[in-house]
Amino acid sequence: MEKLFKLKQNGTTVRTELVAGLTTFMTMAYILALNPNLLTNFGADGGSVLWNGVFLATCIASAIGMFVMAFLANKPFGLAPGMGLNSFFAVVVANIVSITGMTYLESFQAALGIILIEGIVFVVLSIFNIREKIVQAIPLGIRLGISPAIGLMLMNIGLGSNVGVYSSEGGPYYVMRDFFGSLTAGLAKSTMGDGYPTMVLTVITMFVGLFIIIILDHHHVKGSVILGMLCACVVYWIGEATVLGTAPFASLKTASFVPAFSDMAQTTLFHLNFKGLVQVGWFTMITLVITFCIIDMFDTIGTLVGTASKANMLDEDGNMPQMREALTADAVGTIAGSLTGTSTVTTFVESASGVEAGGRTGLTALTTGILFLASIFIAPIAAIIPAAATSSALIYVGILMMGGLKNIKFDEMDQLVPVALMIIAVPISGSIGHGIGIGMISYTIMKLFTGKAKEVSVLTYVISAIFLVKFFLPV
Repeated sequence: MEKLFKLKQNGTTVRTELVAGLTTFMTMAYILALNPNLLTNFGADGGSVLWNGVFLATCIASAIGMFVMAFLANKPFGLAPGMGLNSFFAVVVANIVSITGMTYLESFQAALGIILIEGIVFVVLSIFNIREKIVQAIPLGIRLGISPAIGLMLMNIGLGSNVGVYSSEGGPYYVMRDFFGSLTAGLAKSTMGDGYPTMVLTVITMFVGLFIIIILDHHHVKGSVILGMLCACVVYWIGEATVLGTAPFASLKTASFVPAFSDMAQTTLFHLNFKGLVQVGWFTMITLVITFCIIDMFDTIGTLVGTASKANMLDEDGNMPQMREALTADAVGTIAGSLTGTSTVTTFVESASGVEAGGRTGLTALTTGILFLASIFIAPIAAIIPAAATSSALIYVGILMMGGLKNIKFDEMDQLVPVALMIIAVPISGSIGHGIGIGMISYTIMKLFTGKAKEVSVLTYVISAIFLVKFFLPV
């Protein structure tokens, strides 16, 4: 392990890395079920056969990406099909259905061709250091602001969208919007109906886990994040049994631990429908590839830079060593995803939880990757982890990443304005890439009209122009 990952050089141990990998896995585990749900319209489009194929593809492609991250880049980052990108993929599939008249499965297989092209483009860009040059073209102030922007995004996810409660009145109801956002507790109860007890249990679980993590960390207890999450799980399971009257582990009784490889072979494995993709039209196809590339590139760059900043992995110029290798990992993961049957694989912002747990090397990524691969067989166990418990970790890590604001020079408007806009744009848009784009555009405009145009590199102008086209040119 020392020879492979240089543990002593990075100030870590095997135990710390394993705990960090498990922590990252627990905060990312939701993607195992959510990704196939989104890509198959919760099983409605293509039925359980396609769902099983996408589920297995999610496990396998994510693991491949993390293995490359571990052995090639030696970085502690987890990868999986990116949120936002998978929703966009589902919309593209639906549009292909309407344009061509093909079935959902055939359109799904056609869209996988777009993902393969995107992955190949990224491999080429990574090999020739073009993606790394793009990272360096992002102004230092914006790079320093990415970490707190991600922190606010994590808190927004943890308190906002990570837990959705349904009831006979409808839903989903969310913690911040519908519980804390209600004028009174009575109004929240009447709005949510029979879902209100679940919401109360969710809020209690979330904050119990959060403050246990904070207290354990204050006392320098190793693995505070994972221990806090486990305590939150216990609180939720007890609440389910005693308050809600439901059995927490009932799903395990009927769960199947046998992977549905035949379903994957039938629907997604190497099923790339290029003939169907051509029916969409060359212009539309190229536009879709470019759109996927832009979103994925800057989401990945933002996650890598922001999380690396939290782990003190950036050099004095704000650059991360082995950036090219890290970017190559998500490119390889994306290609693996297209061949097995899922949308773009990208570096996950939840990796910050593993970094906070002490993860500093590829052993963390390797551990998370092995757990994703093992989920092929233990998916029912991963499924019983309550979302409220993962929210505890997301909120805690988000709070810590907000500390990166101290590195921003608030007295310099050409740094303050882009960072401020980016920090609010990332959680609201749900896209790190779009937040960076807004920051880049505002930075360039301010430099251009304050007599400092020569301080902006040509590549920075190009990137800003690309985002302007991306935001405003309807295609």
